[in-house]
Amino acid sequence: MHAITIPEAGGPEALVWAEVPDPVPGEGEVLVEVVASAVNRADVLQRQGFYNPPTGTSPLPGLECAGRITALGPGVSGWSVGDEVCALLVGGGYAQRVAVPAGQLLPVPKGVDLATAAALPEVACTVWSNVFMIAHLRPGETLLVHGGASGIGTMAIQLAKAVGAKVAVTAGSPEKLARCAELGADVLIDYRTQDFVEELHKATGGAGADVILDIMGAKYLDRNIQALAVNGRLVVIGLQGGVKGELNLGALLAKRAAVMATTLRARPLQEKAAIVAAVREHVWPLVEGGTVRPVVDRTLPMREAAEAHRVLESGAHVGKVLLLAP
Repeated sequence: MHAITIPEAGGPEALVWAEVPDPVPGEGEVLVEVVASAVNRADVLQRQGFYNPPTGTSPLPGLECAGRITALGPGVSGWSVGDEVCALLVGGGYAQRVAVPAGQLLPVPKGVDLATAAALPEVACTVWSNVFMIAHLRPGETLLVHGGASGIGTMAIQLAKAVGAKVAVTAGSPEKLARCAELGADVLIDYRTQDFVEELHKATGGAGADVILDIMGAKYLDRNIQALAVNGRLVVIGLQGGVKGELNLGALLAKRAAVMATTLRARPLQEKAAIVAAVREHVWPLVEGGTVRPVVDRTLPMREAAEAHRVLESGAHVGKVLLLAP
């Protein structure tokens, strides 16, 4: 088969379409013929040499895909050859075929075409696990989403609104903020021209955010604590603003607040399977009912993964960028 490989770390040109051995499904795995994959920030970091896949897993980039099951490994039940699925992956999505643990498979939601379904697994699992399973966002609470126009952000807005929460977002342009508003965001903050702490306090009568979903890390740590409400929960899922910051424990204690940090890729199979099952139970009905929808900015041929990475790094997108397998 052919796949996007990374012979050496580097810029987008480091992504090379090449022939590689076909994967073989092991115990508890299925083989999926890939129709589409999606580009994630983790893929960019892997290409740059900063985020290697866990030992013993596929060296190919790609954390999600959609396609059709073509073979079942030993011990798999509940799935059949020919089933149309989308999947959460540890890697290997930028390829014509990929082996997937059965616990990380999801049926393609009704009303969503097969290729577009590739935009769902990573964002749905990331948002549901962090905002709801870890931070326990509740109806009537306020969620602040940094990077509201990203794939994660567009999913977080919709899911939070679906459960009756108020949503504030940051984004870098009026155009992106307008798209966030279309998805249901209530408070729109241009981080280039506005102070998100000040704007959030204005919008909440000084209360702040009950939950913050953060992709910046160190750069925003102190201001995120300032922005938290009493009993607030800050969940850090990205480090675009650095890895080391100073934490004011006094401010945290005064607010009886919590700071949590998570990754999805390296979690044990059982944890991923539990997250995927929760997404199927809670998120899929919202997608099938039209309350939540995948947001796709553009699609490109998988051979043009380098261009897709350039788009992601430029920030010139809203939602997901998809790669179509040949």
